[in-house]
Amino acid sequence: MLSDKLLFELQLYIERHQNQSAVLLYESVPYYQGVADTELEEFVKRKRKPSFQQLLFQFIDAKGEHDSAVYKKVGLDRRHFSKIRSNPDYHPGKNTVLALAIALELNKEETSQLLAAAGYSLSESDTFDLVIQFCLEKKIYNLDTINQALDYFSLKPLAGVN
Repeated sequence: MLSDKLLFELQLYIERHQNQSAVLLYESVPYYQGVADTELEEFVKRKRKPSFQQLLFQFIDAKGEHDSAVYKKVGLDRRHFSKIRSNPDYHPGKNTVLALAIALELNKEETSQLLAAAGYSLSESDTFDLVIQFCLEKKIYNLDTINQALDYFSLKPLAGVN
């Protein structure tokens, strides 16, 4: 059960982050026609980061976890997890990525890396994302507690969680 103190801190955290108005300035990058194919290939090679699958299994190995312990903790079935392991092009949903990050007890930076590898990010204008960020900053990795915090704001629980 969430304590009143923790709920109060969570409410303040969300209010503080939702009221911040950040203006992002985007520099326009000129498009050059006729860029040599080799330049493009070199750029992609230099900039490419590990895929979601590669990064996930790096984190699992670094934490000394077994696959079965991770997917059971998250509430994924073995076939779903096998699909993640065997298909490098598999694209999981954001909630699945978050549940895996929480099961591995990743910090906020590591969670952001894993999300980015899957094409997602945490937003400071979304209550669901703010609840997750709050839990990561407070090192709350119990999925039941996190789902209670989400439920407090009438938000859906993390997908695939028991």
